[in-house]
Amino acid sequence: MTKGQAHAPLIAPAAPEKAADHRKWGQLNGCADALAICESARAHKGLTLVITQSTSEAIQLEQSIRFFLGLPTDEDGAIITSDGIELLSLPDWETLPYDLFSPHQDITSRRIRSLHRLPGTRHGILVVPARTLMHRLAPPSYLQGNTLLLEVGQTLDIDSWRMQLEAAGYHHTDNVYEHGEYAVRGAILDIYPMGSNLPYRIDLFDDEIETLRTFDPETQRSIDKTERIELLPANEFPWHKEARSGFRNRWFEYFPNADKDAPVYQDVTHGITPPGIEYYLPLFFDETATLFDYLPGSTLVFTANGLNDAVNAFDAETRARYEDRRHDRLRPILPPTELFLQPDEVFGQLKHYPRITCSSQPEDGAGASNCGTESLPDVAMDGRAADPAGRLKRFIQEFHGRILICAESSGRREALIDNLADHKLKLSTVQSWSEFLENESTTLAITIAPLEQGMVLPGQNLALITESALFGERVLQRRRRQKPTETDDAGYRDLSELRIGAPVVHIDHGVGRYKGLETLTAGGQSDEFLTLEYAGGSKLYVPVSSLHLISRYAGTDEEHAPLHKLGTERWSNAKQKALEKIRDTAAELLDVYARREARKGFQFEDPKEAYRTFAAGFPFEETPDQQVAIESVFEDMTSERPMDRLVCGDVGFGKTEVAMRAAFLATWSGKQVAVLVPTTLLAQQHYESFRDRFSDTPVTVELLSRFRSGSQTSKAITAIEEGKADIVIGTHKLLQGDINFKNLGLVIIDEEHRFGVQQKEKLKSLRAEVDMLTLTATPIPRTLNMAMGHLRDLSIIATPPARRLSVKTFVRQRDDAMVKEAILREILRGGQVYFLHNDVATIEKTAEDLRKLIPEARVGVAHGQMRERQLEQIMSDFYHKRFNVLVCTTIVETGIDIPSANTIIIERADKFGLAQLHQLRGRVGRSHHQAYAYLLTPPPKAISADARKRLDAISESQDLGAGFMLATHDLEIRGAGELLGEEQSGQIESIGFTLYMQLLDEAVKAIRDGRTPNAELPLSHGTEMNLRIPALIPDDYLPDVHNRLMLYKRIASVKDREALKELQVEMIDRFGLLPPPAKNLMRQAQLRLQAETLGIVKVDAGKEWVRLEFGATTPVDPLELVKKVQSAPDRYRLEGANSFRFRLNDDSTDGKLDAIAAMLEELAPDKAPAKAS
Repeated sequence: MTKGQAHAPLIAPAAPEKAADHRKWGQLNGCADALAICESARAHKGLTLVITQSTSEAIQLEQSIRFFLGLPTDEDGAIITSDGIELLSLPDWETLPYDLFSPHQDITSRRIRSLHRLPGTRHGILVVPARTLMHRLAPPSYLQGNTLLLEVGQTLDIDSWRMQLEAAGYHHTDNVYEHGEYAVRGAILDIYPMGSNLPYRIDLFDDEIETLRTFDPETQRSIDKTERIELLPANEFPWHKEARSGFRNRWFEYFPNADKDAPVYQDVTHGITPPGIEYYLPLFFDETATLFDYLPGSTLVFTANGLNDAVNAFDAETRARYEDRRHDRLRPILPPTELFLQPDEVFGQLKHYPRITCSSQPEDGAGASNCGTESLPDVAMDGRAADPAGRLKRFIQEFHGRILICAESSGRREALIDNLADHKLKLSTVQSWSEFLENESTTLAITIAPLEQGMVLPGQNLALITESALFGERVLQRRRRQKPTETDDAGYRDLSELRIGAPVVHIDHGVGRYKGLETLTAGGQSDEFLTLEYAGGSKLYVPVSSLHLISRYAGTDEEHAPLHKLGTERWSNAKQKALEKIRDTAAELLDVYARREARKGFQFEDPKEAYRTFAAGFPFEETPDQQVAIESVFEDMTSERPMDRLVCGDVGFGKTEVAMRAAFLATWSGKQVAVLVPTTLLAQQHYESFRDRFSDTPVTVELLSRFRSGSQTSKAITAIEEGKADIVIGTHKLLQGDINFKNLGLVIIDEEHRFGVQQKEKLKSLRAEVDMLTLTATPIPRTLNMAMGHLRDLSIIATPPARRLSVKTFVRQRDDAMVKEAILREILRGGQVYFLHNDVATIEKTAEDLRKLIPEARVGVAHGQMRERQLEQIMSDFYHKRFNVLVCTTIVETGIDIPSANTIIIERADKFGLAQLHQLRGRVGRSHHQAYAYLLTPPPKAISADARKRLDAISESQDLGAGFMLATHDLEIRGAGELLGEEQSGQIESIGFTLYMQLLDEAVKAIRDGRTPNAELPLSHGTEMNLRIPALIPDDYLPDVHNRLMLYKRIASVKDREALKELQVEMIDRFGLLPPPAKNLMRQAQLRLQAETLGIVKVDAGKEWVRLEFGATTPVDPLELVKKVQSAPDRYRLEGANSFRFRLNDDSTDGKLDAIAAMLEELAPDKAPAKAS
């Protein structure tokens, strides 16, 4: 008997076996229902179908089932247990009936995988919410017939294969990140099949598959090999030619009066998948199927207690939405009966199966049995009590049986073990539920399982305690796979974005325009060159090995970038001027920096246990970046030098929590904390959230803002001066001269980009004394510069909390129909809308128009010229859903978080700055619903070029965490501000931002090392290599120009041999084996690195001789060279003061490379003494 089946069921009564046999099981409390389901499923040879009331219940139940079956807790983990039970899930589309949006690819992928496996499932569990069960599906034959198999050794013709993929609905992209994408690069094919956890890389040899490997979409590097892949179709509907013509024929059968110009019909005709096409499924097939058609023969059904209500509610919702939408001639829709099962059909189908209904109440009557489980008593930890674990200890003493505690993650498990050890409770660790059942000697154990509810089994003397029972509701978070935000630290991105005609800076020649990559043949050798055009049409060809001398021009907008003439003084003068300026800036920077380093700040003490309790009060799981940010703040504060850290994180990525932990640390050491916010509304919100979060601690929180009455304010000020107020939250009132803190230790600045320069200068004077923590979503350019110029420490929080989808952004010309649809979509899914109209004079009229346009909306108005009380009242009414549309000015930009507001409509979006648009867009999308931002603009003619660019930038960066990228974009549109003073944007325009930053960096380094920054030799150019050998990346190896440019730049910028090796591995992995010219390129780069360390500025190789030119400082001993010349004057020569030549024996490519490598080895100074000894 195997381990899994060893236990007799603990609580499950015998399951019914005949069709239509309907039993009721009562008294299933907490997670006991999951246990009963697992036990029945183990015994039942076939599929166990579990129907829940809602999606959230399905997710919770699936988590519990994973635990009892002993499966890993992450969604992408294994789904088959050791004894062969498979857990399948059919997630909900998360769109509304008749929606204009399609579900996320990850969701479709999991659905297709489950539907494909279902008919053949011999032993498994499927959890499905009622609304998902009611959707009609594609017939099972569709998935079975359209699955492609790939095996090693099979022959594959790329062109016909691409046709097949397109027909199956896959999209062609450059790099594969998401399900349903594929890429072709020469003999390498990348594809991300639906239903697979990882994408695959297929290597072809001629037309035969040589290897199949999985790879990591984030790094694009391979992981391991497999023998075969199943390719499921990319959509739940067919997409080949016949299917599309079938769709068009049925369109007119179903909608005889429909308009021929209907967008859906037009899109399908042109082979584009229109969003929301899922709700036209019946037009693709002669008849549709239901989930019941996919179920294997022997199926046992479990239903939730309130199934009737859930089914009827969904039915009513679909009918209501159908009535609303059926009159649109351009988007005719199918009646609900075509798309969804009717309630009586659902229950009719259920009669064909044995069925069990679970409930927590005791059941009586025929076919009822009670399982006798109880729910957990209150065992919560109480931070304020003398013994925080009192209730838990009492439960453990009184309960005669064994107890298992579940932690959410291994980190939390360790924390709990420590935490309970401090309370004299010793826990032993078990790996799984079955291990706990077997070790009968362990009375108190702990394991990892993200369960939400516990249970008590009095008959079996077992209890299960979950972390949420101990610490209250922590919101369980589960991460979706992240699309990597494409920003590399090294800024290779700056070249990959080059468009033909874009301005580029060459260090020696100034600003020209990029004209593309060309292969030129000189002296029998072909090399790739970057072509730049300068004023007067003169061209400059830059060999790809010198790409590090080139950077993208980023300053003002590209049209107005200067264009220099080759061979004139203008560029060197501009560079000179900028350099002098940069030297002063650098000196000033270092001065600030040195003052900061030299001063001893306050060293905060580390509150161990108290901090742990405080941290546990955070209701979410920290994201990895957030964890890192919190730890760095911690280190900064507990070390001696004053902290000055900038935390950039997108709106809603948990910056406030970082601030709260810092504040906790400061108050623990008896210091005061000042929190500065830009608006009164935000001050109010922070005041409330800080008060809630610090309610269990003796900390007092005060608020200074214009919402407070005079007496309240003066009381607060006294408290501050006497040191009674620990945390003070306020607008810039706090900066006024008349407020004296008794013992200020930490200043937190929230939404930093909203403060003006003077206020910041005021803060800067504080900086010397206290720790500063600055939070911002879109760091304004000046701050970004300071952080990049190593002046402040920067933490970037770029991982969104789990289940956050990015905000879909549309830039549209304003029209009423679209506004109406946008607002209705949101209201009908129970959400709320911000309507931004930034003009107080006409705001009431706008609200009135909206009321007429959409009678069912409840419209409120908010703007900054209202009386404070009134404004506060309106905001709180909106928060409590008394309005569902708020017409407002930008006062909401920093406002209360309203999780159910998931659509924002911005009028005259062309009038806003990038950072502002990004902030505003961040007001929505605070929950895991898809959020939408509509940026409405006047007709295109009325928009300025800059505004056009800003709108493009914001609609392009829809990724979560885009704030940081946007700030760098903004830097480029606006020009970068001077780093220190009030003057914004100085020399940068003339030489471009990237170069400016580079020069500044060099200057700072020079002053640090005590050299004067040398204006003549601003940047170490590195060694110029001219070997006259074919060294390039051939375009048949890598046809995509952008990718090629990026790689050239990366090779030219490599710093050491290790990095070069890494890069080579990555290239072979992504694009196949290196052809000889690319190998030469790599070797040449390696020689360049060697020559650089020897201070050689130029290596020139001809047919017979190689010339090395030495720079001003070189570690090579001149005596060595002299000795060489004396020993063999025909082979070695010295020329002038700084060149050395040696003769080649073999002028083939490899011969040259070997000879140069050998010579550089000999010249390296550390080798010389070794010979002498």
